[in-house]
Amino acid sequence: MNNVFSRVFAGVAVALLFYAVLAFGLFHSLNQVRYLQYQEERVEPLFSWLKVSPEDRLEFLASILPQESEFHLLSLSDLSLSRLEQERLAYGQSLVVSHQSGLHAFAQTDFNHVFAAYFSDLPMESTLWAAKLIALQVRAVANEHREKTLQDLGAFFNLTPQLAPLAELADWQPIKQSDFLNNGWALLPSQGRSGDTLVVAFDKENYLKVDPIPTFNPWAWPVLLTLVVAGLLCIGATLYLLLDKLERRLRKLESVASRIARGELDARVDDSRFDAIGRLGTVFNRMAEHIQRLVGVQREMIHAVSHELRTPVARIRFGVQMIEDTPNEEMRAKQLEGIDHDIQELNELIDEILTYARLEQGGPILDFQEANVLDIVNQVVQEQQSVKPEMSILANISEGSDRWKMSEVEPRYIHRSVQNLVGNATRYAKSRVVVNASFGSDTCRIDVEDDGPGIPESDWEKVFTAFARLDDSRTRSSGGYGLGLSIVRRILYWHGGQAFVGRSDHLGGAKFSLVWPRKQPT
Repeated sequence: MNNVFSRVFAGVAVALLFYAVLAFGLFHSLNQVRYLQYQEERVEPLFSWLKVSPEDRLEFLASILPQESEFHLLSLSDLSLSRLEQERLAYGQSLVVSHQSGLHAFAQTDFNHVFAAYFSDLPMESTLWAAKLIALQVRAVANEHREKTLQDLGAFFNLTPQLAPLAELADWQPIKQSDFLNNGWALLPSQGRSGDTLVVAFDKENYLKVDPIPTFNPWAWPVLLTLVVAGLLCIGATLYLLLDKLERRLRKLESVASRIARGELDARVDDSRFDAIGRLGTVFNRMAEHIQRLVGVQREMIHAVSHELRTPVARIRFGVQMIEDTPNEEMRAKQLEGIDHDIQELNELIDEILTYARLEQGGPILDFQEANVLDIVNQVVQEQQSVKPEMSILANISEGSDRWKMSEVEPRYIHRSVQNLVGNATRYAKSRVVVNASFGSDTCRIDVEDDGPGIPESDWEKVFTAFARLDDSRTRSSGGYGLGLSIVRRILYWHGGQAFVGRSDHLGGAKFSLVWPRKQPT
């Protein structure tokens, strides 16, 4: 969980950082274009007014503007403009070019001539020029037409001009009054609005005000909307890429599960990455391996059981036929005794098969409890000694192990595993079987040794396979069904331990060992 969280968090953090850089660049680029458009929109009405009669209106404009203002009619060949800028002028667009000292605005009047204007403060100066033109033209019409003319000119120059009584001059700051009286115009701070209010002299009773001067707003809602949409797309793309990787890996897991369902039991997922999906893949592979092993065991068991059942069933059938055909009571009794023995053999085989199946397929519900393992060993030795009185069966405990003889086990199954090993040893031993018990603070160990022929090292692993058959020294003539050692290994597996085989250095025969933890994990 922490690994997945870290990856997703890191991915989102990187996406946010990338988006911040992208948003800054996008915001800057958009506002560059918008600001250029804003500048062109501010000078466009003025140039449109001049184009009606270029020379006359230029001369008139020069008469009402301050001496330092620069407004000229130039030849197009005198300007060093790029091809794109020339094309824009040819299409009737206004052009604003930035210079270190300010802004130069251009507008083409005819094929060879261009208006050129210099602005040190384009928003204020263009508004001032337009306001003065509005004031002159409104002053030239009759009083009843002034309001209509004022609205029309305001719409033409994209301004909101209004006439206000000159008596309000007393409410202005003295410095603003002085600017207005000396220059014929002044800038007043707007009340509750962004930008300043431009006031221009009109007549003895009124003044013209433009409230407020149109300013450029970099945080216009289209820009913000663009940034929000870009941010959502960026974060969405990041989450898609992060989750798509997880989804692809889950689809691979789903594909492998489908293959296993179709019978491809050797299909596995890639669990090389150590994260939540990797751990899920590891568990899935373990499950697949377990299923494959169970299916293999089931097939092997069906094959082996059919083979093992065939012999006693055939003997029973033969015995029944003999009973039907023989009139001799003694022979009938012998055949009945043989049938009873075969039935007992079938019961034992079925019991072994059920025990093995229960241990192999998912494991039984084990009731672990504190038990004396040494008592279990002694009990098994006594039981086997009574069965094989002609054989020497001894139990030895290593020095100092007695204090650790209590262990958390399922007593019934541990008894079964030790019994299987000792019983197996008595079948192949010549005369001696020794059971060595060694207990420690962490582990318990039991070694069962015999003086029989032993087991070749090449067969040490095969001997634990269900229904395994080894050489002539360990054939069915010795008894058993080939399940005892398989049961032992599974019992030790469910106890968290191991069962393995070796050679007895002391007696020269086989040596079977059981090792498991003394305390079971919680």
